[in-house]
This record gives sequence, C-alpha cells and structure tokens, in this order.
Amino acid sequence: MFFFTLCFTVFAQDFSISGKVVDANGSPIEFANVIISVENEEEFFKGTSTDERGIFKLEDLTSTTYFIRISYIGYEEFEQKVVLNGTLNLKTIQLHEIPESLNEVTVIAKKPTTTRKPDRLIFNIENTALTEGSTLSVLKSTPGVIVSEGSINIKSAPAAVYINNRRVQLTNDELMQLLESSPANSIKSIEVITNPPASYDADSGSVINIIMSKNLTTGYRGSVQTNYTQGVFPRYNAATSHYFKNNKVNLNLNYSYTNKKINRDQDDTVNFLGNANEIDQIWKSNVNRNTWSETHNVNLNFDYYLDDKNTLSLTSTGLYTPYFKYQIRNNTDIFDENLVFQERFTADNLSRDNKYNIGTDLIYRHDFENKASLSFNAHYTIYDYERDQKVLQDESGEVNDSEFKTLANQNTNIITGKVDYSLPIDETSNFDAGVKYSNVKTDSDITRLDIVGGAEVLNTENTDAFKYDEKVFAAYSNYSKSWDKWDLNLGLRAEQTNIEGESLTLSETNTQDYLNWFPNASISHQIVEDVSLYASYKRSITRPSYTDLNPFTFFLNENTIVLGNPNLIPTYLDHYKIGTNFLEHFTVEAYYINYDGDIVELPRQNNSTNVIAYTPTNLDKKTEYGFDFSFEYSPTQSWYLYAVTSFYNITEESDFGEGFVEQSQWSNYSILQNSLLLLEDNSLNINLTLYWVGKNLQQFQTVKDRLVSELSISKSIFNKKGVISLAVEDIFNKHDYDSSINYLNQSSRSFVDADNRYIKLGFRYNFGNTKLNTNERTTDAEERERLKDLN
Repeated sequence: MFFFTLCFTVFAQDFSISGKVVDANGSPIEFANVIISVENEEEFFKGTSTDERGIFKLEDLTSTTYFIRISYIGYEEFEQKVVLNGTLNLKTIQLHEIPESLNEVTVIAKKPTTTRKPDRLIFNIENTALTEGSTLSVLKSTPGVIVSEGSINIKSAPAAVYINNRRVQLTNDELMQLLESSPANSIKSIEVITNPPASYDADSGSVINIIMSKNLTTGYRGSVQTNYTQGVFPRYNAATSHYFKNNKVNLNLNYSYTNKKINRDQDDTVNFLGNANEIDQIWKSNVNRNTWSETHNVNLNFDYYLDDKNTLSLTSTGLYTPYFKYQIRNNTDIFDENLVFQERFTADNLSRDNKYNIGTDLIYRHDFENKASLSFNAHYTIYDYERDQKVLQDESGEVNDSEFKTLANQNTNIITGKVDYSLPIDETSNFDAGVKYSNVKTDSDITRLDIVGGAEVLNTENTDAFKYDEKVFAAYSNYSKSWDKWDLNLGLRAEQTNIEGESLTLSETNTQDYLNWFPNASISHQIVEDVSLYASYKRSITRPSYTDLNPFTFFLNENTIVLGNPNLIPTYLDHYKIGTNFLEHFTVEAYYINYDGDIVELPRQNNSTNVIAYTPTNLDKKTEYGFDFSFEYSPTQSWYLYAVTSFYNITEESDFGEGFVEQSQWSNYSILQNSLLLLEDNSLNINLTLYWVGKNLQQFQTVKDRLVSELSISKSIFNKKGVISLAVEDIFNKHDYDSSINYLNQSSRSFVDADNRYIKLGFRYNFGNTKLNTNERTTDAEERERLKDLN
C-alpha cells in the first residue's frame, strides 16, 4: 500500500495536456504558439509550439486550473479554461481565419529602426531581413560601425564586442571567424555604446553589445551553413548550430571550421637619412606575405534552471588552430640619393604556428521577489601559442648571408571572479553594484639559433624568458533615473592594479602599482516632441597587450624587427559628448576625446644601422574632436536609408629624444547605407554600404583617402528555412592602405594591397522549430582582449 501510494503521488505530478491544431480544411498548422498560464496569475507558465503534424504536448504539469491559449498569425486566437486532474487530450482544435485576411494577405516585413539614448544607439533588427545573414553582416549594416581589415571599429576607435552584456574576448581574427559563422536570426538589436556604464570594465571605451531575443517556447532548432569566398585565393567556411530548450534546460552548441589562404602585397620605400637629414640611401622593398590556416571554433552555452529564482550557467569558447603557415618573401633594392642602383637582397621568412585558446565561465544567478538579482561569475582562460620560424637573408655577396631559426612560446592563464547586484528602486530608477578580481599570468620564452656552417649556434643576445603577473581589484556602482522628460545615469568604478614583469635572462624586473577612478555620467532631456538634447562623459583605460610588454626582439629579417616594451603604461581616455535629435530623422553631435599616454606601435628607422624596429610606445598626448551629422529615413516600407558625415581633427604629440613632434590633421568620415526588400513576400534583400575615410592621421602616419564598399544580396528559399547569399567586397578597389611618415629623421612610405577584395557565396539551412531563439553568448573576461599573437 505504501509503494502504491508513493507511485500514485509521483504520477499525479506528471500530468500533461496535448492536442492537434488544424485549419478550416483540416490541414495541420505548424509552429502555432501554445501557451498556458495558471489561474489568477498574469505571467505565462509554460509554452510550446506545434510540430509539422500540428501536434503539441505540455508535460510535467500539476493538478490545478489553467488557461490555454493557441495562436497563429492570420487566425483567431483559441482560448479555453482547463481544470486539470489528470492527463488531458484536447483532441483536434480548429483555428478560424481572421475575416479581413480571407481574400488577400499582404506580407509587410519590419524595417530596421534606431533609438538614440544619451550613452548609446540601439539598432533594432528583430524580424527584419538583416537577420537572414550572419552576425558579422549585421554589424556591417549597423550605423556607426566599421568592419574592415580584421577589426571592428566605432569610427576610428576599436570597439569591445559583447553578447548579452558578456564580453567576447578573442583575438581579432578569432572574433571575425566566430561572428561570420554565427547566424543572425536570433539577434534582437545591436547597441552601439559610446559611454558604457560603470558595470562595464574600465577598458571598455566603446562597446558593441549584441542583444539576443528571449525565447518562450520549448523544442529543438538547428542549422547548417557554408561559405565560399574567392579573393586572391579561395577560402572555405562550414558551421553548424544546435539549440535545445525545455522547462529546465537551455543548451546551445556552435561549431565552425575555416580553411583559408590570405595574400598581402606591400610596397615600402624608406629614405635613410644622414646627419643633416639629407637622403643617404633609398631602400625600396616589395613584400609578399601569405598565410595558410585551419581553425576549429566551438561555442557552448548551457543554462540549468534550478527553480524560478535560481539559474546555473556554463559558457565555454574554444579555438584550436592546428595548422598555421606564415610566409614572407622580401625583395629589397638599395639606391643612392640619386636613385642609382647599388645592391639588393632577399629575405625569406617561413613560420609555423600552433595555438589553442579556451575560455570558460561558470555563472550562478539568483532573482529576488522584489525583482533584484545577484549573480556570481567565475572565469578561466588557458591560451597556448607556439611559433617555429626560419629566416634566410641572401645579400649581394655570399659573405653577408644570414640564416637563423627562432622558437617562441607564450602560455597565458587568466582567472577572474566577480559578483554583480542589481536593485530596481522603483519603476523609474535602478541601482547596480559589483566587485571583480582578476589574475593574469604569462610565461614566454624565445630562443634564436644562428645557422653557421650548417650548425645551429645559440644567439644569447636574442634569447630570453619573460614572466608576467597582473592582479586587478575592481568595484563599481551605477545609478539610473528617469522622470518627466529627463533621463540620468551616474556611475563610478575603481580599479587597483598590481603588475610585475620579469626578464629572467636580463635579470630585469618592472613593477607597476596604481589605483584609478573611472566616473561616467549621461543626461538627456526631451525639450519638445521631436527635439531632445543629451550630454555624456566617460573616463576609461586601455592596458597594453601582454605581448607588447614582452621585451623580446622578434626578427622578421635582419633589417626588420618587432621589439616589445616592458615600460609601457596604460592609456587613459576622457570622452565628452553633446548632441541633439530633431525632426525624428536628424542627429547632430559634437565630441572631444583626450588620450593620456596613447599606446601606438611605431615603425622607427635607425639611419645608422638601416634597421626598422616596430616598437609599442606611449605618446605624450593625443586629442580628437569633431562634429557628427546623421540622417535616418525610410522612403518606403521596403527601403531603409542611413547616412552620416563626420568632420574631425586628430592631434598627436611626443618627444622621441631627437626632438618634439606635433602633427595635426582634419579629416572626413562618411557613411551611406541602403537596404532594400524586394519581391511580393520580401524574401529578397539587397544591401549596399559605402564608407568614405578621408586623409587622416594614425600613429604619426598620414593615411590617404579610402573608400570601403560592400554589396550583399540574400534570398530566402524553402519556405524561409533556407537562405542563399552573395556578397561583393571592395567594389571600386579603393580599400587599400597608403600611408607615409615624415618627421624628424623618419622618412618612409608604405602601400598595402590587402586581400580584401572578394566575392562570397553562402548558404544556410534551418531545421527543427525555426521559431526558437537561442541563448547564444560567449565567455566573459576583459583580460582576454589583450591576448595578441607574436606576428
């Protein structure tokens, strides 16, 4: 009797409601939404959707009274009260078409919209044609964001990328591969945050936050996709994504494989100068660089709902590059001051790398009855990088030939822990606070072996080992308030940093110990219905990468080296902005940014040794200020137009020992973006984006005008389960980088023909319940951003 009662009690808690949904002709309706709520409770309790046979089933229900609602676009909603005392089969439920839609149904796609706030621009793309592409293609269409040359920028400044407020901490190439292989059909909006609140890490000067849609229904969804890109050489990418959700579990798994060969041609001219800065020799170099790589990328997200108030999550991002070949062929001709040929040399560099990068977060979140929340996050990253390099430099005479090998390794371990608390004070105000601790340790070593008479000889002057240990303690608080026509956001973050870098071979130790405060504030006022005014201030920090702090000298050849700088200090940025929105479509902004100790990697020519050294350096001062004018408009329901032009000035100052240098340059940056939806069902999307970057100053280099262009076309097929896409990059062949240096005893010019002109063909197919939205995100640790390869 005891076991019978126990079994009956357990069984009584495992009731279910099932049924079949059909239309007036008795045909099953797939993807109809089925939601139940408990009597006297406003929020939904459980939800699902019908399968291809129109069948649904809600399980793990208890004995109580429910309201069931079944809906599908173009049909009247079905609603029924259910007193559940056992397993219930509602049999067949017929939905009736809405009378107004019986004769003709006109499909009107939603167009992208932008919302401007004091600290950010929100680009809403949910249910628009932009979600048919990749996440990277959406970023390319986002106002104010430039995706080019392996980086993602907001205007000229690199941006930190977040997904659902969690930082994506991968190297630039790794980040591009992740975003290219991630479908955009679960993106709700893109936030371009120019003044991040104090809850963001202090080095988040500008942030792109990708907000994923929330999902109510349960089930499984998956996709497969592939891309073929033809640039100078072909590139291949294949990926698959899988998402499953039930009442207890959210599971998302993404995998992508990339195989590519990238070409780059570069023409350099260096004028080596005499004591009076007259031209002594002219070196003209043609450099061809090819990289071959195979990369595996895995992203796992797992959420387990302990109950309605407690959630445990695991997030892990792994990247493995088992094959990476890096080849440089350098041909240099040397002339005298009258361009009379003197001699030439060639330098061949062949490197093979092996790398893996795995970052994992464990997160626990508790929600309180008053809608406050408390979360704990523990993070661990392991990053291992190895490079085996061989260099042969063939001089005009055999006696001067040089041959050597370099073995370089870098192992990095990152551990972070943080606690965040959010408290809604009332309906119009919120308070956030948190603390964070991070510890970064890197062990690096480099060994140079000179080949002398066929034997390997250790070069002790260029062999070293370096240990780096960084600890950061951070705390923040943030307050936001809205009232009448005002919005206010105030925040303060404090970070205590302790650093020790030790060169074992040189017996040199560099230590840094500093406490910094990072305030931020933003305010806006709605003056009248179509006019608002806003202002903001943000202080942030940019820390040097671990590789830049490494004192190693890495030889590309005997005359071109990359040299680390253990004495680098962080850069501090103060960003001021004021702006206005008016007449619904127009925005005007003025801004000023002061960089204290901006970190730049400068090519410095030594006129005595004829060596070019790429060295990271802190500038004494850098300022940028300008005016932005933007316009957003939809002439028709299927045509979206965005345009912006910015006039800005950059000034850089530094004392290089040989004298003080100050350079200043006004420039223009403009965007014109068109997005069109065609065909009766709006299944054809055409997007044309043009970026104009006028002559500008970057790291004491004057960069000539550039035009970045992209045309993309996508077409939904197979009842919108499949998407084919075609993209053309650099249509007008104006994307290449032409720069010159001319100050003190530095005189050179470089033209880089990058492999950025290509045609890309892609296909993606979705299966399962395509109405589901994923919990996709990536690992969260700002320290990973400073990981940097040796090249």
